[in-house]
Amino acid sequence: MMRSLARYLPILAWGRHYDRAALTNDLVAAVIVTIMLIPQSLAYALLAGLPPEAGIYASIAPILLYAVFGTSRALAVGPVAVVSLLTATAVGQVAEQGTAGYAAAALTLALLSGGFLVAMGVFRLGFLANFLSHPVIAGFITASGILIATSQVKHILGVEAGGHTLIEMVGALLSHLGQTNPITLAIGVAATGFLFWVRKGLKPLLRRIGAGPLLADIVTKAGPVAAVVVTTLAVWGFGLDQRGVSIVGEVPQALPPLTLPALAPDLIRQLAIPAILISIIGFVESISVAQTLAAKKRQRIDPNQELIGLGAANLGAAFTGGYPVTGGFARSVVNFDAGAETPAAGAFTAIGLAIAALALTPLVYYLPTATLAATIVVAVLSLVDFSILRKTWTYSRADFAAVAATILLTLTLGVETGVASGVILSIALHLYKTSRPHVAEVGLVPGTNHFRNIKRHEVQTVPHLLTLRVDESLYFVNARFLEDLIQDRVADNDALRHVVLMCSAVNEIDFSALESLEAINHRLTDLGIGLHLSEVKGPVMDRLKTTHFLDQLNGRVFLSQYDAWTALAKPADPARARQ
Repeated sequence: MMRSLARYLPILAWGRHYDRAALTNDLVAAVIVTIMLIPQSLAYALLAGLPPEAGIYASIAPILLYAVFGTSRALAVGPVAVVSLLTATAVGQVAEQGTAGYAAAALTLALLSGGFLVAMGVFRLGFLANFLSHPVIAGFITASGILIATSQVKHILGVEAGGHTLIEMVGALLSHLGQTNPITLAIGVAATGFLFWVRKGLKPLLRRIGAGPLLADIVTKAGPVAAVVVTTLAVWGFGLDQRGVSIVGEVPQALPPLTLPALAPDLIRQLAIPAILISIIGFVESISVAQTLAAKKRQRIDPNQELIGLGAANLGAAFTGGYPVTGGFARSVVNFDAGAETPAAGAFTAIGLAIAALALTPLVYYLPTATLAATIVVAVLSLVDFSILRKTWTYSRADFAAVAATILLTLTLGVETGVASGVILSIALHLYKTSRPHVAEVGLVPGTNHFRNIKRHEVQTVPHLLTLRVDESLYFVNARFLEDLIQDRVADNDALRHVVLMCSAVNEIDFSALESLEAINHRLTDLGIGLHLSEVKGPVMDRLKTTHFLDQLNGRVFLSQYDAWTALAKPADPARARQ
């Protein structure tokens, strides 16, 4: 009973073995992640077009709920850059930024996303995320990183500029360039340069001067906090807010409130598709991080339970003043590297953020938005990876075309079109590849019982026997391809008397493919050519036995390809070797 319950409440599994050593490691990790998350949460709320406190709220209840329902020991859940951008895009289409309706729509988006994720988990549909290929996801994230960084330039310049595509954003920035606030620009550039240096150079410097690894790590992660403190003090001390420097302003000093998402039918209809896209993108990003970190400690991740964990986190955000969340790459890696042993580290992080919401929010009144923009720019530029273009160009032109198209569409038409295009391209790429399966003519390797491609190995063949190895399951997309291929090979060979389909790689034959096999059988029968099968897998054979195909087959079904060769390639037939 307990084991069955622990399957849906993983906290019951790891909680039974929680000890003092795990508590110490989790507390240390929580301190480091909390320091990192305070400025990051404020910044991502800004990116989502929401009040800064929404970022803090979205990092408290969701983390606690994931700790109960999630299976990853190191995944840190909360606002992330790409989901924040998707939120701003989706909610911006139904409400005006800065209004109560905008915040309510963000709650609804989190509710829909959470409900969709939980439903996928309950019905064990985690495999659907596999329809998004990794190259396409990498292309989308790269394009999103560029869009996010570009969207924050207006805050660094201190100008008003909008737009949802790269062309719109750059055009708006150029048209308002003359209105740049020099002081805001100085703060933004200085903060950006400092944060880049902190990320690349501070930790090695601290190690060179004798700091321990833990101290160096904590100080490095506190770099954004230092930028926040210094720029906030500068604005307050010199009254720079009176000279046009935009500041965060008043942030409520309170724990996350209980909120109720808007449930108007029109709003739900408008946000349903964006919620599904956000859910899929968030899940793919989260599960890839979780599995990577779990593999390093030989731990197991249950994708379907992860859907429930992430769904619960989003539902928690919907009822506590947040917006859609997922597992973040950067914070999860920091959590892992800091020594987090269990999801309790996330719970301690939530407690730390709750303390910050109660005690520290008045201190960020004079925080310049340029500093938060700099935090976002530095964080998202690490997502930009154009090397995926070079890698896919070298390995697969089809993958390259999908990646390039995803990047181009996301930059020129916006993130929602980019996500939708990524999904469509991933599915189309799969269908294209499987629609033209690799089918090799094979021959006998001399002195063995093995058969290999005649174009790659020196093998024996006989003119009257054609053996084709089908390296893909047969279904409606590629069934006609096999028909046409056999028709072409038969037309070119008057000596042909037997065709053997070697089915060692065929895991399934659907009804469309079965009809194609029947058509091939009838066609070959009319030509006086036998159709034979070899090495048919058990489940495939069981399915074929439920039909009349085997009764109508004009040839035989052989257990192995060598048996087919022995029976059909008579010693009297002239053999020839091919390279």
